[in-house]
Amino acid sequence: MQLKIMPKKKRLSAGRVPLILFLCQMISALDVPLDSKLLDDLVQPPTITQQSPKDYIIDPRENIVIQCEAKGKPPPSFSWTRNGTHFDIDKDPLVTMKAGSGTLIINIMSEGKAETYEGVYQCTARNERGAAISNNIVVRPSRSPLWTKEKLEPLTLRSGQSLVLPCRPPIGLPPAIIFWMDNSFQRLPQSERVSQGLNGDLYFSNVLPEDSREDYICYARFNHTQTIQQKQPISVKVILVDELNDTIAANLSDTEVYGAKSSRERPPTFLTPEGNASNKEELRGNVLSLECIAEGLPTPVIYWIKEDGTLPINRTFYRNFQKTLQIIQVSEADSGKYQCIAKNALGVIHHTISVTVKAAPYWIMAPQNLVLSPGENGSLICRANGNPKPRISWLSNGVPIEIAPDDPSRKINGDTIIFSSVQERSSAVYQCNASNEYGYLLGNAFVNVLAEPPRILTSANTLYQVIANRPALLDCAFFGSPMPIIEWFKGTKGSALREDPYVLHENGTLEIPVAQKDSTGTYTCVARNKLGMAKNEVHLEIKDPTRIVKQPEYAVVQRGSTVSFECKVKHDHTLIPTVTWLKDNGELPSDGRFTIDKDHLVVADVSDNDGGTYTCVANTTLDNVSASAVLSVVAPTPTPAPIYDVPNPPFDLELTDQLDKSVQLSWTPGDDNNSPITKFVIEYEDAMHEAGLWHHQTEVPGTQTTAQLKLSPYVNYSFRVMAENSLGRSLPSEASEQYLTKAAEPDKNPMTVEGLGSEPDNLVITWQPLNGFESNGPGLQYKVSWRQKDGDDEWTSVVVANVSKYIVSGTPTFVPYLIKVQALNDVGFAPEPAVVMGHSGEDLPMVAPGNVHVTVVNSTLAEVHWDPVPLKSVRGHLQGYRIYYWTDQNSSKRNRRHIEKKILTFQGSKTHGMLPGLEPFSHYTLNVRVVNGKGEGPASPDRVFHTPEGVPSAPSSLKIVNPTLDSLTLEWDPPSHPNGILTEYTLKYQPINSTHELGPLVDLKIPANKTRWTLKNLNFSTRYKFYFYAQTSAGSGSQITEEAVTTVDEGKEEWRKEIVNGSRSFFGLKGLMPGTAYKVRVGAEGDSGFVSSEDVFETGPAMASRQVDIATQGWFIGLMCAVALLILILLIVCFIRRNKGGKYPVKEKEDAHADPEIQPMKEDDGTFGEYSDAEDHKPLKKGSRTPSDRTVKKEDSDDSLVDYGEGVNGQFNEDGSFIGQYSGKKEKEPAEGNESSEAPSPVNAMNSFV
Repeated sequence: MQLKIMPKKKRLSAGRVPLILFLCQMISALDVPLDSKLLDDLVQPPTITQQSPKDYIIDPRENIVIQCEAKGKPPPSFSWTRNGTHFDIDKDPLVTMKAGSGTLIINIMSEGKAETYEGVYQCTARNERGAAISNNIVVRPSRSPLWTKEKLEPLTLRSGQSLVLPCRPPIGLPPAIIFWMDNSFQRLPQSERVSQGLNGDLYFSNVLPEDSREDYICYARFNHTQTIQQKQPISVKVILVDELNDTIAANLSDTEVYGAKSSRERPPTFLTPEGNASNKEELRGNVLSLECIAEGLPTPVIYWIKEDGTLPINRTFYRNFQKTLQIIQVSEADSGKYQCIAKNALGVIHHTISVTVKAAPYWIMAPQNLVLSPGENGSLICRANGNPKPRISWLSNGVPIEIAPDDPSRKINGDTIIFSSVQERSSAVYQCNASNEYGYLLGNAFVNVLAEPPRILTSANTLYQVIANRPALLDCAFFGSPMPIIEWFKGTKGSALREDPYVLHENGTLEIPVAQKDSTGTYTCVARNKLGMAKNEVHLEIKDPTRIVKQPEYAVVQRGSTVSFECKVKHDHTLIPTVTWLKDNGELPSDGRFTIDKDHLVVADVSDNDGGTYTCVANTTLDNVSASAVLSVVAPTPTPAPIYDVPNPPFDLELTDQLDKSVQLSWTPGDDNNSPITKFVIEYEDAMHEAGLWHHQTEVPGTQTTAQLKLSPYVNYSFRVMAENSLGRSLPSEASEQYLTKAAEPDKNPMTVEGLGSEPDNLVITWQPLNGFESNGPGLQYKVSWRQKDGDDEWTSVVVANVSKYIVSGTPTFVPYLIKVQALNDVGFAPEPAVVMGHSGEDLPMVAPGNVHVTVVNSTLAEVHWDPVPLKSVRGHLQGYRIYYWTDQNSSKRNRRHIEKKILTFQGSKTHGMLPGLEPFSHYTLNVRVVNGKGEGPASPDRVFHTPEGVPSAPSSLKIVNPTLDSLTLEWDPPSHPNGILTEYTLKYQPINSTHELGPLVDLKIPANKTRWTLKNLNFSTRYKFYFYAQTSAGSGSQITEEAVTTVDEGKEEWRKEIVNGSRSFFGLKGLMPGTAYKVRVGAEGDSGFVSSEDVFETGPAMASRQVDIATQGWFIGLMCAVALLILILLIVCFIRRNKGGKYPVKEKEDAHADPEIQPMKEDDGTFGEYSDAEDHKPLKKGSRTPSDRTVKKEDSDDSLVDYGEGVNGQFNEDGSFIGQYSGKKEKEPAEGNESSEAPSPVNAMNSFV
């Protein structure tokens, strides 16, 4: 039987675990304590126990204290280096070393400056056994500089603009904490619209009038020196657009830009970071902070996603109104692309931040102190990781190991120092340095060579008292070198305690997980090594647990009555319990109405204040139990109604007639609460194998208070009982005492037995182990048996511990085996197990498929055939055949391509397969391989085949350029996939009339080397539809279509002319023919002469319309009624004004309502009301704005009508009407974020409603 060893909390060293244990439950070899009474003669190399941080920022106003504490035997001496050279503290009167310590105290408060002592310090602690060194301690004084003086101009902004108030704090050490406040030292409120960035700047997504203030102040707090620096206040004034343009806005309608809300709204843009992408680098273990702040109106909302993964749930936090994403304890797995999304009602923008996580060195296995005896072997291991990978270097007693004194017992192997046959002179302190560009780790570990016989440090004849069914821990603290072997014995005779129910811990402690009455006795601890032996006796007593067999019950009493609570305690007869009563977890009131009589608490003359929770607490020196009940005080009632409820739980459970496979359980029922108990439900717990988990045992009628229970072997039973009535089931009773049944042989074998090989020369046998309940006894093991199926070999068997796998080595490759696994324990074997078949490990196939040949079916499909390989050469389970194929070069272009191999796998024993999706007109190479569970076999010889030509794809593009009266020029790009050699192009085209009917189709062949073709002798002003495709010898490819229109014949059509007021930016053309191409020319005449521009457009097809009698429409009738009512109101107003004698100046009204189209041109707005043709330049009279024929002849002007617009791009509807907008003079673009506008003339304002 094997001794059960509890798992270690950390691995200390390799080899024979050369570890010394002292007065504690678990001692790490890194910390070897010294007991001045017992171990005065034990020497120990120095160990650094305390030191200042690597980056040590000091307060220049206080003395500098650089810590260095170490222990060792004899006590170590200390020395320091500064900036790599010896620091002679005796020569500096300001520097002293603390007595019995290496800590430096530099007195700069009396004189001297902190800057004088900046530098890199390192402490060395040395005794006769070696030298330990501290980290490099970089000492720097903290700095809190003032802000540089600067003149800050007041800022004036329009409402809705974005704003960034820079902070730019002075660079201090450590960096300052930034916050914004006003003159009253009140923090400025922040929101989704206004927030502080990581750099300290204050960002406004858009400003509002309430943002106006003169005291935006940035503060920098330097915590190290407890100082706060203040920036000059910044003044911000936010002005509404209406305030800037009161006069202008008064002349505009509600639809004009100054009053329109939409004119101020805009989609988001990022204030920080800039651009679409940025990079961020962070160190492992730090907090990764990513920031996106956007401006826009409405205020944008920020969202975060990780493009190539999900955000870690428990480590992700959102700060600053979701503008900052923080991930704590960042690791290499957090590298990737993070995307912040800013969104408002007008748009969405994205910014991608590529995060790279680097890592300063961190320990995987730090070197541990090593204590060896002379002649023993051991090793120091130093393993660290980082990004980039750290470099490992060793030092001995603070000196690089390359130049340290040679030690023949020492061998350096990268990150490991191996010691063999050590002697006392091998004692030393070794330092491991792991460093990369982001930092370093320095670990000290000593090798101490000692020869000491065992000593037991636990006091002799210690008495341990434990409550039954609880763990018992018997201590045996020991010391020795070499490492002593610990054994425990019970009584004066017998063998060492090495099986269940005992557990031996590495520190010598003996644990009995579930102590029983028979565990009582004397136990002896024996420690042995090659230098001697020591022993010690301790005594264990097991006591019965204290139980409350009758608990106080919930009570409802009337005011002024008496109530009694009962608390009956059962305890071990050797222990003296004390029973205490509490009210609401406090002491009972000091009132004569409360009396305690043996097992009862009596409260007389109950008042309302007596209501609450009463608790009975029973204490012994080893355990305590408690039970509570609630007292409710009510007013007197005549006759209380009966209370119907589920039963109270049973109590006072007892076990009798305890046999190997049965026991009798009895109990006392609780109150049935006015509903008869119908049955009792019994459950059990196995405290040894499944503690805390209750299982159903049986049920008995409600009139029965005992039950005979059937038991299984080797189970530590506890029972509980629940009562059930018509209203439900009670709470469980308290658990019964525990009862451990005797062990028996297993009655079943493991399930799911399998045999598979993981390597070509092994057989891995696995099974599903029995659980503790099924083991039936201690020492559960398995007998594993196997033999080859096709042989005469006898069964080979081996007994293994309670595991789930056994590996048979040295087997032939892929041979069938018969396997069986049988359970056994200390009592005996389970029944004969069933035999299953498995296979030893597979190996790669040895033979490639032969006779591979290819049949090309068509330009994209080929069929491959091959001969199967012999099954013996497969050397595993045949999974199928795998074809690798790739294109060598293109037949038409004859240039090498990037080789990309494709793979097709055919399952099972198939000997042929189809290769779909091939490229036409290509050279292919393929080979075939057989596949088993281990992998692929060798490839067959390459076979080359060719695919024939196929039809090409459609031409890549088709454009029609340079339209004229009778010709169109076509330009195209060849097909992207010719799939062969192009032979020619085919062009088909046909005219389309105004009703979209197609004309005769013309077919035209074009040489393959052409990419441009001009069609002549076409009809003018006619739409044509073109169909264009390429051809190879395999046929015609897909076609591409396009439409185009020839231009109008200007010589056959007369120009029609319309004169338009100069304030207009559009004009509707009426009377056009459907489906007809027109040329339009717009001309304008000013001080610089006459200019024009022209364009061609086509009207849409004719559409049938339905005539509607407008007089019968409801909306028309309503409109006419409204007009009549308005005229009536105007007449009444005029009549009243006339009766009052008001004047009506005709001249003013004529001036105000003069025809806007005959107003003279104004220099400030560029509008004109008069028009002159190119011949006489005479102004047109009112009523004669256009010639009688309403046409403009070709020779009159070559200018285009487009120039008459003021920058507004007009469009034509399909019915020929002109799409534009009524407007006055166009608003000027804002300059540098300041909106400004020129007021339109009254003429334009009037024309807007014409």
